Amino acid sequence: MAQETLPPTTSPRRPPAAAAGRGLALALATLGFAVNFWAWSLLSPLAPRYQELLGLSPLAVSVMVAVPVIVGSLGRIPLGALTDRYGGRIVFAVLSFAVIVPVLFLAFATSYPALLAGGLLLGLGGASFAVGVPFVNAWFPPERRGFALGIYGMGNIGTAVSGFVSPRVASAIGRPWAFLIVAVGLAAVGLAFLVAGRDAPNRPRATEPFLTRFRAAARLPIARDLAVLYAITFGGFVAFGVYLPTFLKTVYGLGTTDAATRAAGFVVLATVARPVGGWLADRVTGVPVLRWALAVVAVGAVVAAFQPHIVPATVAFLAIAAALGFGNGAVFALVGTRVPAAAVGSVTGLVGAAGGLGGFLPPIVMGLVYQATGDYAIGLMLLSDVALAGLVFTAWRLGAEAGASPTRRAG
Repeated sequence: MAQETLPPTTSPRRPPAAAAGRGLALALATLGFAVNFWAWSLLSPLAPRYQELLGLSPLAVSVMVAVPVIVGSLGRIPLGALTDRYGGRIVFAVLSFAVIVPVLFLAFATSYPALLAGGLLLGLGGASFAVGVPFVNAWFPPERRGFALGIYGMGNIGTAVSGFVSPRVASAIGRPWAFLIVAVGLAAVGLAFLVAGRDAPNRPRATEPFLTRFRAAARLPIARDLAVLYAITFGGFVAFGVYLPTFLKTVYGLGTTDAATRAAGFVVLATVARPVGGWLADRVTGVPVLRWALAVVAVGAVVAAFQPHIVPATVAFLAIAAALGFGNGAVFALVGTRVPAAAVGSVTGLVGAAGGLGGFLPPIVMGLVYQATGDYAIGLMLLSDVALAGLVFTAWRLGAEAGASPTRRAG
């Protein structure tokens, strides 16, 4: 049977100018990702405040915090393809300016329908991930991409910044200011990319139509396999990041600010663990890293399901955070080394969309489970089952990768 093929993953030797520009490109991309993720996560830490203000049900709150994930997930597919064609510099700048619109709208939104509409458009910030991966990937040789993409993935810290800063700003000087500060940050990021950003010299440029490239990416077995696994690892990260404040307030009776701060700690640990997962994957391949990460998530979810004292519960959640960070880093280390260079943006869009969608359903399921049973145990046990299924899937589909060379070194 004839198969559609893509050029092999090769990486031409970078000239000295390319090496000199790597640091700036990585710093810009990480900063841009962080600020866009801060915007993407604005509703979650403020959810308890909106719940009290509008008298929302647990399910309504779950839908509100999950809505930005929809556009943040599906938007990664076209944005990854646009980056393959036009480069990350211009796409990141335009996207950052565009996200300012829903942020300003939500600053003054006071009704539930308005929050849903603004949250839907706010999802554009979450789609920024698919822009930075091909942008950073083009600057680094294969043997350094896992670590570099892990550093870029630390832009997830924007979720923690939102959890720590937004409720405090809202309490101190008013809710609109929690949004207005982010709007200023987005404008600064857009300008920084236009003024100081540049794409890697000799970066691969896609010329085929979007649908052609998307179909070619979707036909790559490694793209489909990594999409499944990223739906679990990044989906779990997103789900906990957006729903943990509500969970902690409901189960452990924490205050809004305290719950948001603890959730921010979860995000920080997962974020710091991400480059470590990429670094490990550069050395031992991503497969064993994924296996161990999913095993830890499965055990941690079981412990959390019994809703123990806050101390062991905190240990369980932090273990889950670190494991999810390792898993996220390992997945994109495999993207950087196993996917054809000209298709990294398209594959990133596909894999990133799967990860975002993986984070959309769990908060809704958790809300439904709690509304029906008055308890979160069933939802957390389901998370454990999904993690175990991912472990089996990794061993089945990617087991051969464990003995392969971790990178394809140029030259």
